[in-house]
Amino acid sequence: MTPVQLLVRHADAGDRAAWRGDDRDRPLSPRGWRQAEAVVVQLADHPIERILSSPLTRCVQTVEPLATTRGLTIEEEDALAEGMPLDVVQRLLRRLGDTSAVLCTHGDVIELLVTDLAHRGVVAEDALRWRKGSTWVLEGAPEIHRARYLPPPV
Repeated sequence: MTPVQLLVRHADAGDRAAWRGDDRDRPLSPRGWRQAEAVVVQLADHPIERILSSPLTRCVQTVEPLATTRGLTIEEEDALAEGMPLDVVQRLLRRLGDTSAVLCTHGDVIELLVTDLAHRGVVAEDALRWRKGSTWVLEGAPEIHRARYLPPPV
């Protein structure tokens, strides 16, 4: 099987405005935990060598069930944090090379990457989406030549 990077948007973490405390610590909602468990099943056919995550709680929690199931350690990666620029994320993907990995990140980061892929003709402009709990399957590392969207499993 061709190595891929699986770019996962963190699962549902409730309403940002309703959270009292540092947003970096906002946890998954009950719906988010169901999504995180369902990601394990959705990605079951994909080989995964590494799991990297934004250090924010909601991202780490999204990949915890997957890490447990696969017997892998979650590597917290600042390059996947909210607000990271496109070039930082692209450098991370290049560093991963042909390693099959899950990368859990935020909507703004996925938007930058997928929009760039659309501008390069890898993704159709009308296919731009990144719902919470969804995954983009990126093929062709380090130069992505194919990408497909997997909607949130629940």
